[in-house]
Amino acid sequence: MSPPKTIQLDPNKRILFLTKDPELIRRQLSGELDLHMKDLQVEDLMDDINTDVMTPAWACFNHKPADIARHAYAGLVVHGERVFADDALMNGNFEVIVSGFRKGTGSSRETAVQAEKWCGIRIVIAASFSPVHERNNVNQGVLMGDHAMLLRLQAGEPIPFEDFMARYDTVTRLVFEHGGLFPFAKALKLGEVEIPRPDTPERPLTMAEKVIGRHLVGGPGYVKPGDAVLAEVDGGYSHEFTTAQVDYFLKQEYGAGYEVCNPSKFAVFEDHLIYADGVEKMAPFGDKIETLRRLQREFQKATGVRDFNARDGRSPGICHQIAREKIIEPGDLIQATDSHTTMGGGNNAYAYGVGATEYANLIVAGFTPLLVPESIRFELIGELAVGVAAKDVMLYILMKYVRNGDTLNRCMEFGGPGLMSLSMDERATLANMATECTARAGMVEADDTTLEWIAARRPGVDVAALRERVVAPDPDAVYDGGVHTIDLSSMRPMLATPGDPDRGIPSDPTNGAYVDEIGDVPVDIAYAGSCTAGKIDDLEMYARVLKEAAEAGRKVNENVRFYIQFGSEEVAQHCASTGLVEIFERVGANVIPPGCGACIGCGPGVSTTTEHVTVSAINRNFSGRSGPGRLYLASPLTVAASAIAGRIVAYEPGMFQRSS
Repeated sequence: MSPPKTIQLDPNKRILFLTKDPELIRRQLSGELDLHMKDLQVEDLMDDINTDVMTPAWACFNHKPADIARHAYAGLVVHGERVFADDALMNGNFEVIVSGFRKGTGSSRETAVQAEKWCGIRIVIAASFSPVHERNNVNQGVLMGDHAMLLRLQAGEPIPFEDFMARYDTVTRLVFEHGGLFPFAKALKLGEVEIPRPDTPERPLTMAEKVIGRHLVGGPGYVKPGDAVLAEVDGGYSHEFTTAQVDYFLKQEYGAGYEVCNPSKFAVFEDHLIYADGVEKMAPFGDKIETLRRLQREFQKATGVRDFNARDGRSPGICHQIAREKIIEPGDLIQATDSHTTMGGGNNAYAYGVGATEYANLIVAGFTPLLVPESIRFELIGELAVGVAAKDVMLYILMKYVRNGDTLNRCMEFGGPGLMSLSMDERATLANMATECTARAGMVEADDTTLEWIAARRPGVDVAALRERVVAPDPDAVYDGGVHTIDLSSMRPMLATPGDPDRGIPSDPTNGAYVDEIGDVPVDIAYAGSCTAGKIDDLEMYARVLKEAAEAGRKVNENVRFYIQFGSEEVAQHCASTGLVEIFERVGANVIPPGCGACIGCGPGVSTTTEHVTVSAINRNFSGRSGPGRLYLASPLTVAASAIAGRIVAYEPGMFQRSS
């Protein structure tokens, strides 16, 4: 349904302000309080509301939006109690929801938008939006505005629809005008709308601009930030957490006989929920989880996309790790239904996560509308010291640059001589955590190491063919976010601290701290795995620390549960054939087959009480995401050292000999 020409509030509907004071939210939900923007400051409103707060993992075991909406904001927990009961948003008669800065950080899950929309929300007000979340609102036709617009609306002023569109490009406006992505796509297919190619003249290009320019529908061309284009997609994937909804949307739009445009380019993975059945909190959802698995298998058989489902209960691995091993090549444009799709940027590709609607549309069309992003470049020099890893570099960037908004909705470009000192797995860590930076994507420059690593994993693919696909930035490329030099030799072991949501300090990866400055922090759980830290080099880092511990007669601290999980079968086979598994088991670590899970509370390594302290190599520490406890993010080296010490410590060679 197309929007009206003017937007005004329904006098019979309400506005929900997500205030930093949870009691004010509760009073609004109960109907005893209505607030007005004129009586509030933006500083009074919640910032950094992440998608786990809006729709926690267990809520997404439902794949129909109407069912998901019943649990809207179930993840907003203060002092151990939910602020929103089931159906609270749905029954509140709200049409507008209001928050502060960076609405919708974290996962690319479109369920966050659906939960609001299917509860009756038609306008979302915030000071700024996370890029994927903003795009999901666009695709669902949910209007977004700022607090000044809300003041006008609450004063009774009708606002022209065009005012809401003022900051958007032509394609986004057309999507809104048609009521969402699916009706826009149908109009495009019928020739009712036409998207002109950009008329950008020849200019020096960043890596992201170069990839997009090569993929323009109708042939290559030049682009600049802000150009709205139609681009052909090289490939993508979904997993059992998202595939059922993709299939549901496509059947609604095109009927049960829909076809995927090029099945060999797309894939399904069974990785996120492979161990969910064994988590006590997730056990009640066993039937729903099995339904998601079954629906994904049915989707794969019906469409013929590549099959990475589990066999005999064993996952082939995490989608992002396998994608870089088997699918993604230099210069590719990749979109998938998970925010850490950015990891593909380690292969010199432009890759990022999208919501279910956008993915569903692109797999039947073969192309997608996108906006050319601005870029920010990180020029790496020097080499990392012993005890420091790429994870520390990203935690430093999160602390220094992301807090200031420097990376927001930009493509993070990594290059320089220091980059070439990093292995492919460490480069993948840089790209993976671009999503924590609320960036559009992360792209890493390629060299012979890149090409040889990829070719070694692809039968019939040679280095010469891959070299033809490589993209490099032009010397005079423009970086709207600037060029920032990072001396790797100056990096120190870092953490992201848990924050304190009950006292208004969000749990967020930007809460950076140096390990040697946090004091004595005992550890209950140590987790070593995930797409970020389950690669071969990560496992080698764990083994380096644990081998030293074993030689000193040390084992995992008696108060710590230590889990090590492989990112893929390739990683598992490497660890088995090189003796790493024996090292892990010798010190008392729990070794887990390939897969995902702990990151979203669906696998071993999840805390079970608020008192638990976890040091983890995953990429996010949002409150409640990996259990109710306090979670510190750290490098593989720090995690392994802390598991032995029983408290958070940085790794130093010989540390266990000195302390034994």
